[in-house]
Amino acid sequence: MIYYRDNEITIRDLMQSDIQPIVEEETAQGWDASPEKYEMRLKDSSEGRAIALAAEYKGNVAGYINIYPDSEWGAFGGKGYPEIIDFGVLEKYRHKGVGSKLMDAAEKIASEYSDTVYLGVGLHSGYGSAQRMYVKRGYIPDGSGVWYQDKVCTPYDTIYTNDDDLVLYLSKKL
Repeated sequence: MIYYRDNEITIRDLMQSDIQPIVEEETAQGWDASPEKYEMRLKDSSEGRAIALAAEYKGNVAGYINIYPDSEWGAFGGKGYPEIIDFGVLEKYRHKGVGSKLMDAAEKIASEYSDTVYLGVGLHSGYGSAQRMYVKRGYIPDGSGVWYQDKVCTPYDTIYTNDDDLVLYLSKKL
């Protein structure tokens, strides 16, 4: 399905053929990339648990995003709110509007399920541009504090690693 299209950007369902180019580009960027993550998103999508999207920029796979309409994870898990998970734009396609169009499509899909959407954003500097973008789009912290490996950290917890599992949950009214 096509969710958005203009002269440069297309937002559509993620396909099996997208996986290898994404993994190759992420590996070239120095990211820890593997096809299993995208295979899982396709499986979740085929089973009706998620909507997995891909972006093309001038015909090349440029990014991805996933919406879980009734997510069971994080600050709003199990409360009937959609969660945006695993959003990425390949570095060579950044600053071209790809991320904004992916988020627009994800929020529109989420609005079909609820008036609120949420997401978790990593705290290390690799997430800096995403952190800024979410704030500009109107996302605010949910108030539960920092989470690690899908559990809220209690005050004064000692966290030994600032990896992708250390997140702050943000939500937005749609």
